[in-house]
Amino acid sequence: MRKIIVCTFLTLDGVMQAPGGPDEDAQNGFAHGGWQKPVSDDEVGAAVSGWYESSDAMLLGRKTYEIFASYWPTADPGDPFTERMNGMRKYVASGTLTSVEWQNSTLLEGDTVDAVRKLKTSDGGDINVVGSGDLAQTLMQHDLVDEYRLTIHPVIIGTGKRLFADGAVPTALEPVSVSTTKGGTIVGVYRPTGKPGYDSY
Repeated sequence: MRKIIVCTFLTLDGVMQAPGGPDEDAQNGFAHGGWQKPVSDDEVGAAVSGWYESSDAMLLGRKTYEIFASYWPTADPGDPFTERMNGMRKYVASGTLTSVEWQNSTLLEGDTVDAVRKLKTSDGGDINVVGSGDLAQTLMQHDLVDEYRLTIHPVIIGTGKRLFADGAVPTALEPVSVSTTKGGTIVGVYRPTGKPGYDSY
């Protein structure tokens, strides 16, 4: 069974929107695009590279797919991550796209949840959900996420799209590995273990 792994950059207050640049995603008037680079470091980059070692595919929503497809095909070929991103299989979940042109990309057909369930039982390695907040939340609601790989950066934004938004399914998590980089970013890997427990002091 292939694992579905949500890989996301977060601010300390849980915002995942537009980490990569001011023009990445200004939806709902978001004015803090590009927040990640000033609070990142080499250890974050090494950790993120490691996230792809056991995975051979990405699962992307429309918006993230379009951002990536406009950047990676012409990115610096000397960057080893460029070859990795272009060479990986990409599965795209969208209700509006009719075709996908980025190499090794496949547009999922029919209901997204059903399509992802089929992907999980297909041959291959793990599948990383990168960015794609709306898609990630849909997968969480249908118990399709096997692992979270998060970088939690030392910055508070205050507004923007959050991975664990209001209405997220209550879930207990097992920490697989948690470390802090020299710049203060928490790199955490967590696996869902069912419903949370409740108790009192």
